[in-house]
Amino acid sequence: MIHQFTFDGINIVLDVHSGSLHMVDELTSKILELYPVHNENIIKEKLSCYYDVEQIDESIEEIKELMDAGTLFCCDEVGPTFSPEDNTIIKAMCLHLAHDCNLRCRYCFAGQGPFGMDRTIMSYDVGKKALDFLMEASGSRKHIEVDFFGGEPLLNFEVMKQLVEYGNSIAYKYGKKVKYTVTTNCVLLKGEIKEFIGQKGMDIVLSLDGRPEVQNSMRPFISGRGSYDIVSKNIVNFLNDYNNLTYYVRGTFTRHNLDFASDVMHMAELGLESLSVEPVVGGFGEDYALQEEDLPQIYTEYERLTRKLLEIRRKGSKVRFFHFNVPLDGGPCLKKRLSNCGAGNEYVAVTPQGEIYPCHQFVGKHDFKLGDISSGILNKDIMNYFRNAHVYNKENCPDCWAKFFCSGGCHANAYEENNTIYKPHSMGCKLMKKRLECALYLKVREMLDKQRG
Repeated sequence: MIHQFTFDGINIVLDVHSGSLHMVDELTSKILELYPVHNENIIKEKLSCYYDVEQIDESIEEIKELMDAGTLFCCDEVGPTFSPEDNTIIKAMCLHLAHDCNLRCRYCFAGQGPFGMDRTIMSYDVGKKALDFLMEASGSRKHIEVDFFGGEPLLNFEVMKQLVEYGNSIAYKYGKKVKYTVTTNCVLLKGEIKEFIGQKGMDIVLSLDGRPEVQNSMRPFISGRGSYDIVSKNIVNFLNDYNNLTYYVRGTFTRHNLDFASDVMHMAELGLESLSVEPVVGGFGEDYALQEEDLPQIYTEYERLTRKLLEIRRKGSKVRFFHFNVPLDGGPCLKKRLSNCGAGNEYVAVTPQGEIYPCHQFVGKHDFKLGDISSGILNKDIMNYFRNAHVYNKENCPDCWAKFFCSGGCHANAYEENNTIYKPHSMGCKLMKKRLECALYLKVREMLDKQRG
């Protein structure tokens, strides 16, 4: 299987199953549109009116050489034999420290904090039991992950501090190492909180939607006042003091800022380097919700963003856009990419009450409750449901050229649209494919720049 497209005059071919990337001329591109469905004689007959037969022969021979080398029309050696590991090892946990928030983001999937439940925070005792559960559920795995999430988790900073200290102490006893991540709206990211996160070397996801008017419109305080000034200042100050941490700044674009490349560039101008701006999902009937008719404009904007990133990288910028970072090699990570994030299988979320769900976006959907931290995983059927939701079991995915990059997309988005996680979110698929083409084009451009010195 191959996928070919043209971006700014460059004909690009991706061999899906080998991950090989090729730049080809116009003739080779036209041959590949016909090959290998048609035999060589038919190809020559169709193209000889436009190209010299000797040129056609040369291109066909080059195609055959690439096929012999296993970098073009490579067979799928994974699909026929792939079977997800049947284990109950949980390697990562999302701890909902607070089902409450100090902002009222208009598009929030958590219902602006409480996930459709009461506003509350997690007690130290519940968090402690959750970490105990993770230590046992992770089996012999040495490296585990704990994500502090909300609502806004820093509203419960004292408990977060205690849980980090407790988690480290028991990890030592279990012979494990814990990587901590916190996702925050950054309103409280200052003073003692900033120092604790920085000194502990925690990974951090910093929420900012971009330009002041965008942030203030979509992510206001409870009073309605805009949050840009406080949030942007706290982010810049934090990264100035702790620029060695793993982070990314995550934004959301809606129908109100389809020119989101300007938001990415605004954040780059603030000195932020690891960036992500995601398309809003959900909000049916809301004025901010993306519509099918917006797709051409969104595609054009991704192309504009690609060109801008290429331009500033050539000037020495280190800005990275999350969705444009794609691995082309297979190796041991390939099979992991087939099953996406591991939600409901290797990754779970725990509520302030100690209930266990497949991930943070399924919290509050009681049909998906897996169990609780006292009794453990009780609903093994749900766990198996998620374990088997890989690209070879999802509708339309097995024959899709993007399957090794998107892993079938987000389970939660799929369920919201289709009432099943086995049919991908339709708009998410289309946007993913466009982002991937932009990412592949960037890789080709970077290769050309290196060749030119």
